[in-house]
Amino acid sequence: MDARHRFMLLVGACSLGVLAACGAETPTSAGPTAEAGFGARNGGSSAVRTYQVTIDNLTGGQPLTPPLVATHQRAADLFDVGSSASTGIREIAENGNLAPLKTILEGSDHVSSVVVAVAGTPPPVMPGAGVTFTIQAEPGARFLSFASMLICTNDGFTGLDSVRLPSQVGDSFNRDLNAYDAGTEMNTEDFADMVPPCPALTGVPSTDPGSGTSDPTIAENDVIRMHSGVVGIADLQPGVHGFSSPVGQITVTRVN
Repeated sequence: MDARHRFMLLVGACSLGVLAACGAETPTSAGPTAEAGFGARNGGSSAVRTYQVTIDNLTGGQPLTPPLVATHQRAADLFDVGSSASTGIREIAENGNLAPLKTILEGSDHVSSVVVAVAGTPPPVMPGAGVTFTIQAEPGARFLSFASMLICTNDGFTGLDSVRLPSQVGDSFNRDLNAYDAGTEMNTEDFADMVPPCPALTGVPSTDPGSGTSDPTIAENDVIRMHSGVVGIADLQPGVHGFSSPVGQITVTRVN
């Protein structure tokens, strides 16, 4: 199986166990998966709000995994700079694996809707491209968060944590997106320690099979911080894979 096919299995399925959810969603009509108890507490869906979201990749050579996006109450918390990464964030940042965090979000009483925003074929948000989708928010869900892996890194990711949604129809906001280091894996910049799709997606030949699982021998017990970028100490090439913040931009508009 070549790297492209491995990529379609790894990231096209949103990695390791989210195939059903990804297959049901498209860039422009991604249907949100609502946490059942949230709507029941608020007496149904008459006051549900809908938002159009666009996430653009501003890098020159860093594909992003399909963003995992949620609307929620303030109590939901994806990540905090200066704190240790949760298992869900670690799995996204190291392995492009959305399943653990998606499961947690869908099971939370504080989360209204969850969307995996698949960009197309191939599924990631490629450099210079973007993905547009809709997501809903029930009464009380006033915040949006998301996370997405920088595919050609050891444990790099981008995202937002608990940003307030626009309140009125037609209101919108846009935010620059920083690059973060999850602090969970050493930045070896070696294809052998990265998810398999990286070389094929960026046009850099490699015979390394890559890995979609965490390697305890290069584990790092640090905290989430701003990513220092690509140095070029092994396989990653600063001229191809390099980046600096902002790595992306998000625009959110309330449409009803």
